Amino acid sequence: MNGAAVAPDLRAAVREALGRPGPGPVVDDPVDPVEVATRVAWSVLVEPGDAIAGALVDGLGPAHAFEAVLRADDDGVDGLLAQCVEHGVTGTDDTGRFGAALTAALARWSPRLPGVDVLGVLDAAATVGARLLVPGAPGWPEGVGDLGVHAPLVLWARSGGRDRPDVSDGPFDAPTVAVVGSRANTVAGAEAAGEITSRAADAGCTVVSGGAYGIDATAHRVAIAAGATTVAVLAGGIDQLYPAGNVDLLRNVVQCGAVVAESPPGTRPSRWRFLARNRLIAAMADVTVVVEAGARSGALNTAHHAGQLGRTVFAVPGPFASSASVGCHRLVADGRAQLMVHPGDATAEALRVRGGPAPISAATPIAAARTDPEVVRALDALGRRALPVEEVARRSGMSLAETTDALALAQIQGLAQYGVGGWSGVPGG
Repeated sequence: MNGAAVAPDLRAAVREALGRPGPGPVVDDPVDPVEVATRVAWSVLVEPGDAIAGALVDGLGPAHAFEAVLRADDDGVDGLLAQCVEHGVTGTDDTGRFGAALTAALARWSPRLPGVDVLGVLDAAATVGARLLVPGAPGWPEGVGDLGVHAPLVLWARSGGRDRPDVSDGPFDAPTVAVVGSRANTVAGAEAAGEITSRAADAGCTVVSGGAYGIDATAHRVAIAAGATTVAVLAGGIDQLYPAGNVDLLRNVVQCGAVVAESPPGTRPSRWRFLARNRLIAAMADVTVVVEAGARSGALNTAHHAGQLGRTVFAVPGPFASSASVGCHRLVADGRAQLMVHPGDATAEALRVRGGPAPISAATPIAAARTDPEVVRALDALGRRALPVEEVARRSGMSLAETTDALALAQIQGLAQYGVGGWSGVPGG
């Protein structure tokens, strides 16, 4: 392949895509279209978090680095290594070790080089109404820069319902709380996740999670019910809403916040990509909360990344004999997470990090849904006939926000259900 011709080709491709009408993958000025295009090309070429790719892009610039890789694929690694040493690329203080790593990287990138199709990727993203985010453009989550050479090269986002802002208006400008945990959570775990998310939503925080079953889904649902902004980070492409059972939930997340992906459209989720995705959740959030986690839970991987980034991590374990809580107990015992004693702890810390108002009082313990007074009042107002939330609020004597949160918790507990016409009690609940 001829590296010298790549910049004009990529420039033409990205300009063609950006010049089209409609909700395609727009990138705002003043971002250089060549940089945009080569970042997209890099995202097709490498797997998420590739440290060698990150070092080349940081040290040489996206376009120069990509052209150099194309030449190295034809001519060998020596010229690329010399450029890296000349520009002081991260890791070149040990030339022999970096050269070996560079050779290994070229070997894994080479099979993908002929298939790099920037315009095809942009077309696929436009088909699902995705927006392309790059460093320096509106909507880019600045926290991911803390990942250094492991930072994402681009991000894809789907966001914005009729009454919601586009992702470029900045869901990550607000204090951000990540709520993650077991896919096979207990009822108590769901209650705790719901209360923690509710407190974050009431304070105007953005709630980030991974869109998975269990605690992730609970966090997204409660945030949506509370009218808060929520972000789901995918392990595959932006067109791969996964898991299948949460497709409707993820579509609601699009309407109430954003679904974000690092890999190009068409990329299928895989175990490795789930682990790589977890570093993004940790980096995007000011605070990470792990609500129940088994000994091998992916949520522990998220907590590990958050700790490495210097973020505060909270754990919400259940009974010590519960297999769903082994990981949380270990996080606390090893000093890698603080024990959460109040549902507002994470919100208070996120506000503190962003220089917000005084922390929320931590005097009240987490209440179970069946004994939470606001949930009891909301349930007392329900009947067999569905009622709109406004009527439930009037009957219960609570505010609309309090009623919405209470009904969300009651739904998690299986005590209330939402259907045509509004909210109703569950027979026998």
